[in-house]
Amino acid sequence: MMIDFDYAALVANFETVRILVIGDICLDRFVRGDVSRISSEAPIPVIVAKHEQRMLGQAGNSFANLVGLKVAASIISVIGDDQDGRTIIDLVAESGADTNNLIINSQTTSTVKTRYMSAHQQVFRVDTESLKSYPAEIENLIVERIEALLPQQQAVILSDYGYGLLGSRIIRLVVETANRYSIPVLVDPRGKNLSGYSGATVATPNRKELSEATGGIPTDTDHMVIVAAKQLIQDSGIQNIVATRSQDGMSIIGKNYDPVHLRTAAQEVFDVSGAGDTVIATIAAGLASGASLVQSSILANIAAGIVVGKVGTSPIRTRELLDALQKKDASLLSNSSFTKNHCLDWEEAREQVEKWRARGLKIGFTNGCFDIIHAGHVNYLNGARKKCDRLILGLNNDKSIRLLKGSSRPVNDESSRATVLNSLGSVSMVVLFGATSENEDNTAGPLLKHLKPDVYFKGSDYTLDQLPEAKIVMGFGGKVEFVNLTEGLSTTKTIEKMKATIG
Repeated sequence: MMIDFDYAALVANFETVRILVIGDICLDRFVRGDVSRISSEAPIPVIVAKHEQRMLGQAGNSFANLVGLKVAASIISVIGDDQDGRTIIDLVAESGADTNNLIINSQTTSTVKTRYMSAHQQVFRVDTESLKSYPAEIENLIVERIEALLPQQQAVILSDYGYGLLGSRIIRLVVETANRYSIPVLVDPRGKNLSGYSGATVATPNRKELSEATGGIPTDTDHMVIVAAKQLIQDSGIQNIVATRSQDGMSIIGKNYDPVHLRTAAQEVFDVSGAGDTVIATIAAGLASGASLVQSSILANIAAGIVVGKVGTSPIRTRELLDALQKKDASLLSNSSFTKNHCLDWEEAREQVEKWRARGLKIGFTNGCFDIIHAGHVNYLNGARKKCDRLILGLNNDKSIRLLKGSSRPVNDESSRATVLNSLGSVSMVVLFGATSENEDNTAGPLLKHLKPDVYFKGSDYTLDQLPEAKIVMGFGGKVEFVNLTEGLSTTKTIEKMKATIG
C-alpha cells in the first residue's frame, strides 16, 4: 500500500484544501519542574516550576494539526470572556486563521487543562471547565458561522468533548449541509449513543470509546474490534469507523471493503495525549485531497507514530511527515533517537528541547556567526558542552551577519556553516536566528525566549552588562555562564592572515 500510492504528492496537496473544525476548544497548559521533596502540609510532592507551555487543546489541537499540515483551516468554537480566552484567540491568530469564529460567551469561563509535569511524568492535572450548555443566542451565532463557512470547505471535523457545543441541532445542520455538498464529515465522538451523527462519513473512536458506544462489546483483538465497529455502524448510521488502538495501531472498517488493520508506526512513546486529534486531522486532509479512507488512514497512522514521540499535545507538521515517508517502510519509522539535521526550525527545536528536558537533561545554549570554523571555536564549544548535557547553537543567518559585519560577510553561507557545526560532537542542534532588516532585533533574545535553555553560554570576552540576552535568560530562571576563549584565534584574524598570504 505504501508503494502503490504517492503519499508525498498527497501531503504536498494539503495546502490547496480548506477544512473546518467545529467543537469544544480549550487551553492546554503544561507546567514543568522538579520534584525533590514532599510537602510538610500534606503527603504530596512539591513541584518547583521552571517552564510553562500554552497551546490549543481539544478541537484546537485538531485545528493545530491541520495548520501544521499547511491546510487552510478554520475553527468555530466558544470561549469565555477572560484572559484564558484571549490567550486562545492569540494562539489561533498566530496560525493566520480568522479569530472571529471564536464566539465569546460572557456567561461562562474558558476551558483550561493545566498539567503539572516532573520529568515526563504527569504529577496531577487541574481543570477549569466551561458550562455544559449554551444560551439560544450563542447557538444561533454558531449556526450563522456554520452556514457561512461550511459550503466552501473540502472537509469538516466535529470535535466533541462533551461541553455542549455540539448539540443535536448543530450536528444535524453540519451533517445535512455537508452531505448536500458532498463534503466528508469526520467525527471525534463522545458518549454512548452516537446515532445523532447518522450520515457522517467517518468516526474515530479509541478502543475504550468504541466499546462504550456498543454496549460494552470487548475490543481487545482485531476480530473484536471488527465486530464492535460493524455494530456501531449499524446502530449509529455512521458510514465508516477508524478505531484508534494505542500500541496496536488502527483499524478501518466500512460497509464497502474488507477491514484493514494498521500496526503502530511508533517505537518510542512520550505522550499519547492529542494523538487522536492528529489522526482525525490527517485523515480529513487526505479525504479533502481526494485520497481514499484507507490511504488517508495509512498516512494518519504514520503521523500518530510521530506525535506520540513528542512531549505534550504537539501537532504534526508537513516536514516531519515527508521525512518519514522518505524512509519508505512505515514499520521502520521511529522517534527513538534524534538525528541531527542541518538546521531545525524554531518549533522543531522547541519540541526536541522538551524531549530532552523530560529526560532530566541540562540544556545549554550559545550563539554566534561561526563564519570560518577554527580551533578557537572548537575549544569554546567543547568547553560549553562539558557544562551541560545538550548544547544548542544559535547560528546567525546570512542577512544577520551582513548587518553586523558588512556586505563582504559571511564568507561561508548559513547552510555550509550549519553543516560543519552539526558535524561537531559538542553541538546537539543548530537553529538559525537573526534580523533580516536593520529595524529588527538582531540578538538571540527571541530564540532564547522560545527555547528557554537552562544555561546561556558566552565567551569570556563579554561581561554580564554587555549581554542584552542576560536579562531574558535570568527572567525565565536560566543561568548565564562564561567560557574561556583561546587567545589569538578569531575569524577576523583568520581572514586577515589569508589576505596577507595572498598579497
